[in-house]
Amino acid sequence: MWTNNQSSLDDFILLGFSDHPWLETPLFVIFLLAYIFALFGNISIILVSRLDPQLDSPMYFFVSNLSLLDLCYTTSTVPQMLVNLRGPEKTITYGGCVAQLYYIFLALGSTECILLAIMAFDRYAAICKPLHYPIIMNQRRCIQMAAGTWISGFTNSLIQSTLTVMAPRCGQRVMDHFFCEVPALLKLACTDTRVNEVELNVLGALLLLVPLTLILGTYVFIARAVMRIHSAESRRKAFNTCASHLLVVSLFYFTAISMYVQPPSNHYSRDRGKIMALFYGIVTPTLNPFIYTLRNKDVKAALRRALTKEFWVKTR
Repeated sequence: MWTNNQSSLDDFILLGFSDHPWLETPLFVIFLLAYIFALFGNISIILVSRLDPQLDSPMYFFVSNLSLLDLCYTTSTVPQMLVNLRGPEKTITYGGCVAQLYYIFLALGSTECILLAIMAFDRYAAICKPLHYPIIMNQRRCIQMAAGTWISGFTNSLIQSTLTVMAPRCGQRVMDHFFCEVPALLKLACTDTRVNEVELNVLGALLLLVPLTLILGTYVFIARAVMRIHSAESRRKAFNTCASHLLVVSLFYFTAISMYVQPPSNHYSRDRGKIMALFYGIVTPTLNPFIYTLRNKDVKAALRRALTKEFWVKTR
């Protein structure tokens, strides 16, 4: 009995929308539907990218990595949110909180920052250096670049999450959020968190602003190259491909920068923080596969082929 009580004292209480109980039922339905769509969309992208030979290219290799990230994103938070929205207890265990903070959510967010920059470089190589593209983006290099993004993301997560978890909380365990996140956890600290905030800003700037600057610079060169293409059809296809990536970049970076590149104790608004977290934690991973599908004829054609019996016979 004592063990159970001790364990419960280590749990975190996630308030979420407890101050607006009338929102819990409609939000449960919305989050459940969003999670189903995210699962369906991202799993579909991963499957067709891996199984359809016509999508065997660096671009779709990185898109499938993005879909895997988004799949893990939603799975790391939404099930726990659904349980808390419908259940009487709004808690998460200490181990579950650390897993959300380090092993899953923070690491995946850091990885996606770098992955989006690599995807921009892939488009630059394909459009600006078409003759050298197969050499620049060969299979071995693509695997190395993808592995590097995952390793970099988890390394950053190790630093940020360790400093955050080590901050003393003096028994405070009520978190005004949906899941365990660095800014929300820092608000529970009962000591000076300026070191954590500086570290958060420095690493946030490196992993958000530096890749974003590289992405924007890359697209300047891409735009100049596209304008020199004589074929209107080729120009339209290039713009459509780049527009999908730019939309994904905008959705992710806008919310992530507003959350992490600022001192949490001074500017971290409770309601704004929740909205931003919902946006990049649920909305963006749900929309990403549909953004790439709706604007891409190759993916739509691959999905149509995947619905035929002949496709699955060939992949055996």
